[in-house]
Amino acid sequence: MVQSPGNMTLQDAIGGRCSVRAYAPEQIDRTTLDALMAAAVRAPTAMHAEPWQFVIVQDADRLKRLSDRAKAALAADARLHPDRRHADIFAKPQFNVFYDAPSLIIICASAPGSFAEADCWLAAQNLMLCAHALGLGTCVIGSAVAALNLPDVKLELGMPVGSLAVAPIIVGHPRGATAPGARKAPQVLAWR
Repeated sequence: MVQSPGNMTLQDAIGGRCSVRAYAPEQIDRTTLDALMAAAVRAPTAMHAEPWQFVIVQDADRLKRLSDRAKAALAADARLHPDRRHADIFAKPQFNVFYDAPSLIIICASAPGSFAEADCWLAAQNLMLCAHALGLGTCVIGSAVAALNLPDVKLELGMPVGSLAVAPIIVGHPRGATAPGARKAPQVLAWR
């Protein structure tokens, strides 16, 4: 059952959030992006480090160039996609790793640290749940991480040399409905 954004409980958001791979061209406004980042920074953080930083990309031409760089990085390193089926999809010239979403939010770790990446992933989950509660779709684009951490791409995006792109998340208004996928039951290894 799809909940309207204003009536969504936390359990509704957790149960209903799913990866969206088809977006309407409508851009996300600054107020909404600010709300998503405000939710992200409420995530737990080890030793109160708050290592997260954000890069927002909304320029369609830049998103296309970044998609092409990500596809080239994947083609150059077969270890990143050992499943041949995915490699064939990424090789198609018309394929966009960002699924033509109007916005990309890259959550970056300000510096390497024992828990910096974990903190960024916690922030990513908050951001995605907030987006879902607002009626937006999201999808983590892990296949873009290698390209986003290339020195020239970091420079183009205004990322400091020492920062690390951790969680690239596309955001937009879903084009059509996407149903949450089934999940396996929790695998409890021990209960003592």
